[in-house]
Amino acid sequence: MSRKRKSKSKPKSRESKGSIKKIEPLIIQFLSQNAGRGYQVKQILKSLGVRDAKSKKIVTDAIFRLEDSGVIKKLRNGSYCIELDLRTLTGTVDSVNARFAYIILDGTEEVEDIWVSAKDLLGALDDDKVKVVLKPGKHGKRPEGKVVEILERNREEFVGRLEMSTRYGFVVPDFKKMFHDIYVHLSDLKGAKHNDKVIVKITQWPERDKKPEGVITRVLGKAGEHNAEIHSIIAEFGLPLEFPEGIEEHAEKISDKITSQEMSKRKDFRNITTFTIDPFDAKDFDDALSIKPLSNGNTEVGVHIADVTHYVALDTPLEKEAVNRATSVYLVDRTIPMLPERLSNGLCSLRPEEEKLTFSAVFELDPNGDIQKEWFGRTIIFSDRRFTYEEAQERLENQKGDFSEEITALDILAKKLRKKRFNHGAVNFETVEVKFRLDEKGIPLGVVPKERKDAHMLIEEFMLLANKRVAEFIYNKAKEATPLTFVYRTHDNPDPEKLDTFSNFARRFGHQLDFEKRGVSKSLNGLIENIEGKPEQNVLQQLAIRTMAKARYTTDTKGHFGLAFPHYTHFTSPIRRYPDMMVHRLLQHYLDKGKSVDKEEYEELCNHSSEREKRAADAERASIKYKQVQFMSLVENKDFAGIVSGVTEWGIYVEITETKCEGMVRISDMDDDFYEFDEQNYRVIGRRNKRMISLGDAVTVNVKATDIDRRTIDLIFSENDQ
Repeated sequence: MSRKRKSKSKPKSRESKGSIKKIEPLIIQFLSQNAGRGYQVKQILKSLGVRDAKSKKIVTDAIFRLEDSGVIKKLRNGSYCIELDLRTLTGTVDSVNARFAYIILDGTEEVEDIWVSAKDLLGALDDDKVKVVLKPGKHGKRPEGKVVEILERNREEFVGRLEMSTRYGFVVPDFKKMFHDIYVHLSDLKGAKHNDKVIVKITQWPERDKKPEGVITRVLGKAGEHNAEIHSIIAEFGLPLEFPEGIEEHAEKISDKITSQEMSKRKDFRNITTFTIDPFDAKDFDDALSIKPLSNGNTEVGVHIADVTHYVALDTPLEKEAVNRATSVYLVDRTIPMLPERLSNGLCSLRPEEEKLTFSAVFELDPNGDIQKEWFGRTIIFSDRRFTYEEAQERLENQKGDFSEEITALDILAKKLRKKRFNHGAVNFETVEVKFRLDEKGIPLGVVPKERKDAHMLIEEFMLLANKRVAEFIYNKAKEATPLTFVYRTHDNPDPEKLDTFSNFARRFGHQLDFEKRGVSKSLNGLIENIEGKPEQNVLQQLAIRTMAKARYTTDTKGHFGLAFPHYTHFTSPIRRYPDMMVHRLLQHYLDKGKSVDKEEYEELCNHSSEREKRAADAERASIKYKQVQFMSLVENKDFAGIVSGVTEWGIYVEITETKCEGMVRISDMDDDFYEFDEQNYRVIGRRNKRMISLGDAVTVNVKATDIDRRTIDLIFSENDQ
């Protein structure tokens, strides 16, 4: 194509550019429906119903543009057709870096993920829904494509730090998969100043070499300040800062009176010993345990869960907001609750010495921990005592204090249930979580690993039992009649290729895994037992979890690999998880002999809940990483023991043993020699001094620099480690 025609066809205004983008998909659609045939420009104009001169010019320019980009081709007779090997597919952008992205295709296994160069993304950003066509040839082993239409933008607002020049400003986004700075006119700053954290709304999306443009909609505060950074994380992940107008007022109007009529519908547990065990700083108590010794030597254990759906009715503003949020989010310094405080910390919280409405799973267990009888239904309880985990643990260790006998009896049963679970193939995933001690300004004073003791596992085991048995009850009920739509929590078997990769990784630390001979569960449990207390414990446990499939909500009961349960659900946390509210409603509906509900509707709610759960987890990790970076910025010029947790061609990742913070030693900062990357053996080797640094090595590092915006820690090897 000649330079002259390119010049002629170049749109002269934003309006005509926009028009061309709108018309291109229509041209592609017409030619795709008539693949193999060529059409003259006049024929294309006629098929699109274009008559006026201005519109003809726009369509003609669009045709030339599609030809330039290789989506359509010009035949010898001057007509145009779509490439026969180009198919239009839809998918979601997964940005990898500033140079390329993958398109994850929707609902098809015909073609694997499609590699797309940044110049062929048409300005699409991470998680945007797009139409993509396959191009001739492949990039490496993957098919290559080109985005031809953006169907839906995932987000139009970004959080970032404002940098100013004399004539304009630009926002450097916090989101790591946004590779464009956003240009802001001086008139659109809304009072923001240099180095402020802001929310910017895109008004013009990126196009070819042009940056996106936007207007600032909210100033969050100075970059680096605690509240500004936490609000940035909240905005970055699209979390709500407050409840919509009227929601809290609606909650306040709900009566706290328990009528005699309501009591008559429920099983009364008020005279049975009942207590809660929660973290010391918990404010919402959504589960309680009751215990009653029986004359036959068995023990009745009640798992009592806050009856949230009694207070949150369907089709109310509260219900709709609970659906939207789907989960509470726990950041380092605050909780973003699913329900207003009136419900989460008041009406539904199983506070001590208060009568509360609950939904219960009640089990008669023999001394071996086997279930002899079970019952599910609505109840009323009176909690005798609120225990912290520490208080419950003291009673287990010292056998003294109020309710020590009851807590000990529950612990004995919990240990038997736990042993059965592992004998059936459950995987003992134990990750080291950290908690920060913050001062009144949010500055981290210390990083404290969370300890898991018998008191924690006692509660966990009875919650698992209730979740498992509720799922099995509905599944078995469905087998008796027609299938019953229900909400399950599933966890698929791990991918064999990922297991092989993990096995190779563990071998670098001196641990041999034989999945074929011993099985996946036994091999992983053996590894977890062997690494307990060793420097590589956290690294390998985190990687083992990433090797596993992701747990999700679905109406299909596919079992839970990690727990080794054939059927599993979430019944025990309706204050903070919407799927548990769905489970409560469905369980009562089927107890009342109701017919099966619409599967499609509930599957959609399951997918939404799974997505919201992932968003919450990502935000929680971001807030922890922010505090880790901030804490490490305060302890520079100090040696830290660490372990090499990853080796790449650009740097060596090191997890600091004391704080569980991960940083990177850049190869470019290792100036004592030229280091070469040995990919197969997960190591770097000095060309002259032959020094080897391998995965799993114990090292000593110093903090070189920290970057709050990017939440990164740059390390250097200390002089003591040379």
